[in-house]
Amino acid sequence: MNNKKFFAAVVGLGLVTLSACGSSGDEGSSGDSKTVTLVSHDSWAVSKSVLADFEEKSGYKVKVLEDGDAGQAVNKAILTKDNPQGDVFFGVDNTLLSRALDNGLFQSYEAKGADRIKAEYRVDQDKHRVTPIDTGDICVNYDKAYFSAHKLAPPTSYDDLIKPAYKNLLVTENASTSSPGLGFLLGSAAKYGDDGWQGYWKKLKANGVKVVDGWEQAYNDEFSGSAGGKKAKADRPLVVSYASSPPAEVIYADPKPTAAPTGVADGTCFRQTEYAGLLSNAKNTKGGKAFLDFLLTKEFQDDMPLNMFVYPVVEGAQVPAEFTKYGPQAKDPETMDPAKIADNRDDWVKSWTSLVLK
Repeated sequence: MNNKKFFAAVVGLGLVTLSACGSSGDEGSSGDSKTVTLVSHDSWAVSKSVLADFEEKSGYKVKVLEDGDAGQAVNKAILTKDNPQGDVFFGVDNTLLSRALDNGLFQSYEAKGADRIKAEYRVDQDKHRVTPIDTGDICVNYDKAYFSAHKLAPPTSYDDLIKPAYKNLLVTENASTSSPGLGFLLGSAAKYGDDGWQGYWKKLKANGVKVVDGWEQAYNDEFSGSAGGKKAKADRPLVVSYASSPPAEVIYADPKPTAAPTGVADGTCFRQTEYAGLLSNAKNTKGGKAFLDFLLTKEFQDDMPLNMFVYPVVEGAQVPAEFTKYGPQAKDPETMDPAKIADNRDDWVKSWTSLVLK
């Protein structure tokens, strides 16, 4: 989920987002090593105190290797699966899960605490190759000030986005290079069906949708409602982002506003779940299993929302008040069975690329 790294950078306090807690070099390459190597996309973040507690209790040091956005990281992990870079992979989501499983990226392990994972997030229950860690909603965000100034109601649905009133207002990410961009495409496919989504995107293109490579460019450079967008004098008041983006705009503002400057079009959301797994051919399987156990502890799950701007998946984990107030989960998000994503994703992305980018 691409927004996490940016917001972590904004805070700059108490987060471990790089390999600061492990030595460089070849540690983790032997089975008896006391270093666990985590491979992740660029958005991994955890409080220093929480990670230090795991290291003290387990006896393992954690080394983090960040490897680009989610799609890039998954593809590289698949290519190196016979001699993996690390022991655990974090950050494959439901849009890419089948690619990882079909390519044998993970070995089986049922993490301690898996029985506390909410039922709606559980997958692969017969083999336990991945463990659900977090969830969030990809949704269109809107700039409240723009719509107020123009006396225009913000959109609330996919249908609204193709109306003339919203022409040239939306920026989204490339579905072939960006996780939220792909999620928005899958959301439209879930909404309009196999035979209807292409027609929807033709209308969206005709209505002036702008496509950029990734979330950071869309949100920080093109979206007028974000802190970065205001500095960049951005001119798009609609962006594909996350339901948890408005709380971040409040939490990291100085001074803090009394209300979020951005809102969420609740009828445009697609639910995303992220997983972690023990890599096939991992050198330190014992340490990798301990780390997966750690990811399901209440300590980590409680810590996660304000570091990575996602929701926990285990029963009893705390959701910050700011999330409830400024960025609640969508009431009825679009979803799609991972098997359907597996059967159609690549063809849909090819069709989308021909339709929207050419």
